[in-house]
Amino acid sequence: MDDGTSQSSAAAPMTRENIPLLTRQRNRWYLFSCWRKWFRPRELRARNVNLGRPNTEKFPPNEIRNQKYNFITFLPLVLFEQFRFFLNLYFLLMALSQFIPDIRIGYPYTYWGPLGFVLMVTICREAVDDLRRHQRDHEVNSQKYKRLSASHGNGYEMVPSSKLKVGDVIVVEKNERVPADLILLRTSDRSGSVFVRTDQLDGETDWKPRLAVPYTQKLSRDADLYNIDASFYVEKPQNDIHSFIATFCMTDGSEDTGLSVENTLWANTVVAAGTATGIVIYTGCETRSVMNNSQPRSKVGLLDTEINGLTKVLFCAVLGLSLVMMMLKGFGGPWYRYMFRFVLLFSYIIPISLRVNLDMGKAFYSWQMQNDDNIKGTVVRSTTIPEELGRISYVLTDKTGTLTQNEMVFKKIHLGIVSHDADTFHHIGQMIQKLSGSILQQQQQQGSLSSSSSAGENTKPIMFAGNRMRRPEGWREWEAVRALALCHNVTPVSDDEDNRSVSTTSTVTGGNNSPTKSVINIEAPGSTDTEHQYQAASPDEIALVKWTEQVGLTLIARDTNTMTLQVKTASDENDILLHYQILQLFPFTSESKRMGIIVRESKTGQITFYLKGADVVMSSIVQYNDWLSEESGNMAREGLRTLVVAKKVLTEEQYNDFETRYNAARLSISDRVAKVAAVTESLEREMELLCLTGVEDRLQENVRPTLELLRNAGVRVWMLTGDKLETACCIAKSSQLIGRNQGLYVLRSVKTRTEAHQELNHFRRKQGHALVISGESLEVCLQYYRLEFLELATASPAVVCCRCSPTQKAQVVALIQKHTRKRTCAVGDGGNDVSMIQQADAGVGIEGREGRQASLAGDFSIPQFSHIAKLLLIHGRRSYKRSAALSQFVIHRGLIITTLQAVFSAVFYLSSVALYQGFLMVGYSTLYTMFPVFSLVLDQDITSETAVTYPELYKDLSKGRSLSYKTFFIWVLISIYQGGVIMYGALILFVDEFIHIVAISFSALIMTELIMVALTVRTWHRLMVLAELFSLALYLISLAVLHEYFDWEFIWSYDFLWKVSLITVVSCLPLYIIKFLRKKCSPPSYLKLS
Repeated sequence: MDDGTSQSSAAAPMTRENIPLLTRQRNRWYLFSCWRKWFRPRELRARNVNLGRPNTEKFPPNEIRNQKYNFITFLPLVLFEQFRFFLNLYFLLMALSQFIPDIRIGYPYTYWGPLGFVLMVTICREAVDDLRRHQRDHEVNSQKYKRLSASHGNGYEMVPSSKLKVGDVIVVEKNERVPADLILLRTSDRSGSVFVRTDQLDGETDWKPRLAVPYTQKLSRDADLYNIDASFYVEKPQNDIHSFIATFCMTDGSEDTGLSVENTLWANTVVAAGTATGIVIYTGCETRSVMNNSQPRSKVGLLDTEINGLTKVLFCAVLGLSLVMMMLKGFGGPWYRYMFRFVLLFSYIIPISLRVNLDMGKAFYSWQMQNDDNIKGTVVRSTTIPEELGRISYVLTDKTGTLTQNEMVFKKIHLGIVSHDADTFHHIGQMIQKLSGSILQQQQQQGSLSSSSSAGENTKPIMFAGNRMRRPEGWREWEAVRALALCHNVTPVSDDEDNRSVSTTSTVTGGNNSPTKSVINIEAPGSTDTEHQYQAASPDEIALVKWTEQVGLTLIARDTNTMTLQVKTASDENDILLHYQILQLFPFTSESKRMGIIVRESKTGQITFYLKGADVVMSSIVQYNDWLSEESGNMAREGLRTLVVAKKVLTEEQYNDFETRYNAARLSISDRVAKVAAVTESLEREMELLCLTGVEDRLQENVRPTLELLRNAGVRVWMLTGDKLETACCIAKSSQLIGRNQGLYVLRSVKTRTEAHQELNHFRRKQGHALVISGESLEVCLQYYRLEFLELATASPAVVCCRCSPTQKAQVVALIQKHTRKRTCAVGDGGNDVSMIQQADAGVGIEGREGRQASLAGDFSIPQFSHIAKLLLIHGRRSYKRSAALSQFVIHRGLIITTLQAVFSAVFYLSSVALYQGFLMVGYSTLYTMFPVFSLVLDQDITSETAVTYPELYKDLSKGRSLSYKTFFIWVLISIYQGGVIMYGALILFVDEFIHIVAISFSALIMTELIMVALTVRTWHRLMVLAELFSLALYLISLAVLHEYFDWEFIWSYDFLWKVSLITVVSCLPLYIIKFLRKKCSPPSYLKLS
């Protein structure tokens, strides 16, 4: 019995009731885990990337996608965006109601026609824009690259960038875009170096050197990469473009190699010279460039938001008016049906034509901007937000390429005793020529000593620098010039017929359009004139090396290990060549604020450590002096970028000890950066101060007057740059971003909450000072004291944020928007500015040296920064003023006809019958009044010259007084008055037929609208006059043609004429008198100026 029971129970079907609880929980947990697996964001983690072996782990595809929609989501998302606006949603409901016979009023096309037109225009515009984005993405994703493949005969296969995967080894040619984040394995330069352009990533037009992994660079050919057993351990993907930690590991147990950002090629950078072979480590959304970009958003103007709020008020008015009618009529019978019919009758109080008129107005403003001869080259890429330019309170601008040309000019050098500028530079050249004989003699003596040394004699190098008392005249100048000619990262290249580099191993660079390449002429001994070019990681360094060439010490060759200088003598045939071995190079970092180099002179064997950097760090490194602080302050006040240059002679033992400790620190896995910095700082003590230099970064045309105009207009300007703090401060001063009477407070680097609190308290006491802050300090301040920092920063006359990443720029814009509720405008010219431009209420891209990425991403595109003033003060003002007047007049047009309908219904027994049927309702808002009302887009309150001469007039626009609840209710009162006068006047003056009421009231309504347009206009245009006359003529023709609505005999009678004229005068004359008195007693500010 028990067995049978157990068998029957086992065979019983499993229903919801008899499923064990544990099984149910497991099923739920399974569904929950599937949901988390499908929809949770991908976890970013460190990875091992094998070289020559497949990687089993899955990573994101290497596709670029900037589209907003796909085939399935296009229509739903576009319609959702449109019906988010209450105005469109309201008319959709009204149009749908016309399919119900019991509440249908008039013809359905009077509702569906305008709504369908608005939606069709929007859908077509969004489709075209997204198709263009898809075409640009497809073009980038289809670009083909060489990928190493063991299965192909030639060792390579061509694949599109979208097919690249982590672990692929690819070859990037000169002037090609890097398709993914790579670790550099090999270069065409035997030294393993290559230059890249990073302007689309960090906004800096400087060419940056990158180094291949030493082990893989030594391989004879690329195919050998698949014959080694190695892997890379790389950190998890992150958005910091200035740092990177990885390790190159050989499985044979040999020593690991530490890698840094110098060994990487980030996506969207461009190889400037030679060929680079690299292994893909990050793809798609995990690349540095994508992680620093934000998704494009649909921008909605503040005016549209305000109008959306007004339409909600009007909707409440419709419901309130309908409810009043029902209360008077009584709630007997199917009262809800009558209620809805009243809502339909009064629905014209919210005009659908408002969206049509505003969209056409915006298109006209955009056309005007693009055809303004004073700002040629302006392109409007987003026609939905031109009014935003008239409400801007904060302008956030990039520095490099936006405010500056990124062209450096060497202006001044101070040697402690004497200062030289452009007028006396030739004296330095003369001194070096005089010293050339001593230099040649020294080399010959050292050569003979070297011979003696080889014979076993004990000798010492003969150096003038060994005894200061024996230094001849001009030796100080010589030491300073030689230090500048050696302490840099500049490489000279020739561009002759065979494209042969001056450097014995480096390759020739790209075309002549790089801002960090400078053409020079060098006359080599025994050779014809050859044109050379300089390439470097910074335009500052090029300016310094160009100057040394100008005064007679020319850099003629350089690779990773050696450097050759040419000393110009009095006779060109005896020019001297000085050869140096590069022992160590310490690149500039934002933390150290200095760069250094250790070189050994080939003839003398002397080892010298040269260092140059900002005065704030160098002052504690150099020996005591009494002039450095004062002179660096003087140069900074002139807007010059200052560098302090120093040197230190090392013995062989000192250098060997340093090299041992330095190499050990570089192999450290933990705290590598700190350990390397500590070893380097051990050399930076009691160095001999050589000189102080001043370099000028040329500003863009008319930057100073443009910034002054914006400041006078009440617009606060913030400079967000990825450049160094010292550079940012110099440009802030030279561009007069900071006013003449304003101080500059540099918020020192903070890393803890206590430090941030102290610095903010110090800044609080600096009233009227502009703020300078670094990206790292900004992060700390926002983490602990976000509200306090924003209050202080937004109250500051100007703010400079340096070393900002692209993501930080966008965050700053978002914080200003959230904290102040004011409108922002972002201006930039590089790919690193795209996030900021997309986040701002009005994004302006400058099409310049750094490509078109910012220009294409911006809502507006201009060729130079100086155009921003006229874009805001003239076109922004007119767009906002015109749109405000246009929207209020369209609302008035709906209010007045609704008032007529309400009076008519109230008088005629609260009937829900339309006063004007069919074509009259459609013609009222189209043929009879559309042209005069739309002609308001030609109106202007002041001339362009007045707007620029008196920028203070712009301050009132940010307050939004042209369209506010105050002005709205004034127009409501005007509409109620005029609608009541017209309707009651027609009822009082009509005699016998109802059709006469329609003729009198509708004619008076049209005349009132035409006169009200004339009263609103401030500056007449011939097209305005033409629109008024054309509309009047159309209506007169309609009176003669539309016999269905008008009695022909009554229209031609004298009674019709005087009744319409009387009603029109009574409705308009009091308003004209009020306007006249207001203009005389309390004129607006712009009238006082004119």
